[in-house]
Amino acid sequence: MSSTEPSTDWLDALEQTLSAGSVLRPGRDDLEAYETEWRGRYHAKALAVIRPDSTQALSEVVKACTQARVAMVPQGGNTGLVGGAVARGEREEVVVQLGRMKSIRRVDVASSLMVAEAGVPVSVAQDEALAQGLRLAVDLASSQSATIGGILATNAGGVLTIAYGNTRAQVLGIEAVLADGQILNDLSEVRKDNTGYSIKDVLVGSEGTLGFITAASLSLVPAPKVSATAWVGVESVAQALDVLQAIRQDLSDHLRAFELIPALAVELVLKARAEQGLSTRAILDAACPWQVLIAIDSADAAAPLEERLMDSLMRIYEAGGIGDVVVAQSQADAEAMWVIRESISDAQQVEGVALKHDISIPTPSFGEFIDDTQAGLVKIVPGIRLCAFGHLADGNLHFNLVPPAGHPRSLVEHEPAIVEYVFDQVQRFRGSISAEHGVGMLRRDALAERSDPSKLWAMRQIKQALDPEGLFNPGKIL
Repeated sequence: MSSTEPSTDWLDALEQTLSAGSVLRPGRDDLEAYETEWRGRYHAKALAVIRPDSTQALSEVVKACTQARVAMVPQGGNTGLVGGAVARGEREEVVVQLGRMKSIRRVDVASSLMVAEAGVPVSVAQDEALAQGLRLAVDLASSQSATIGGILATNAGGVLTIAYGNTRAQVLGIEAVLADGQILNDLSEVRKDNTGYSIKDVLVGSEGTLGFITAASLSLVPAPKVSATAWVGVESVAQALDVLQAIRQDLSDHLRAFELIPALAVELVLKARAEQGLSTRAILDAACPWQVLIAIDSADAAAPLEERLMDSLMRIYEAGGIGDVVVAQSQADAEAMWVIRESISDAQQVEGVALKHDISIPTPSFGEFIDDTQAGLVKIVPGIRLCAFGHLADGNLHFNLVPPAGHPRSLVEHEPAIVEYVFDQVQRFRGSISAEHGVGMLRRDALAERSDPSKLWAMRQIKQALDPEGLFNPGKIL
């Protein structure tokens, strides 16, 4: 080692302290997967990948890194969408991969809660809750790969937000490793606790910039025993909002998902799946410019949900409020509907490089925002196609843009202008540039430019207080 190269004696000592396989050094073939964001947008070399298998082990990691002044980047399933879980390459950093901390410590049926560690895949936690007649009320397209720590770090949303709120709303308490390796033991199991500042609510959504969440006690709800699903065609976003209002009036206690889908999204899914050799057909026979996926459920096995949903939709249909309607007649029918919905994001790549925005807009303004923003975008890139879909009921829109047909990379050269314009529009309509994916590196600069100065000041004060050395996931959010 030359005199200019930093010493790794501290890492050698740490490796001796931790269990076998906890420290992965450069030169391994498998290190690339930890150093690269899954979409390939961000990549940087790490000094090492450290995989603690317990909260105490992570505490030792943080102590060692603090003493050596080496930054730490937390990583779960590495399925984030904002570059929050990979190194930046601007200083010495280690990736702290929490996948070995994957114990579900317990499920308490009487209290309707689960205590799960950060590395537990969301789907595993969902299955464990279901086995006890309960539901973890966070559901994402990436549930198979996303981890509990990941959804806590980003305060993830998903299709159930309309009924249960984002991940933060499910958290009763947390365990975390803070600066200097001290362990926060706050795995509360009560739903009412007014003893001072809510540290859990500060750490959830902080993307690992204030400390590392190692476990959480999560509130569960009764698992559904009966459900009903429908796919509805409408002529406009305004008409979809009318349907939402009617369904809320008729079935508000049971509404779990209300997803807005454009016809273009369905077309792209069918095309992409056909190229993969998968047979998929459109749900509706009639062409409708906009479509809605509605899901309701109940813990009461005797609830006549399919009948009630059909009655509600028929009243809307007879009043001229919708075009075509298909109500799932089986679990297979419902799954076919969800396959299309959950395939939209990946399917857009079949036409080239798409630009994706995770935004929220006040729900009543959805239609106006879409029409007004699309009109401005075609002036930047003639022929640009809008693939805006998402959680209409909670105001979260995945405002994705597909290149003109036959020009797969035409949006790339205009990306800065497109992003600036879309964010200007979001600001004008009093929305948010990040609804459920987080900030990370992707939106950090936009947050600095557009957020309220007092909010940024408060965030920096919290960062300084909880991470005085700036070692927790630096360069993310702030």
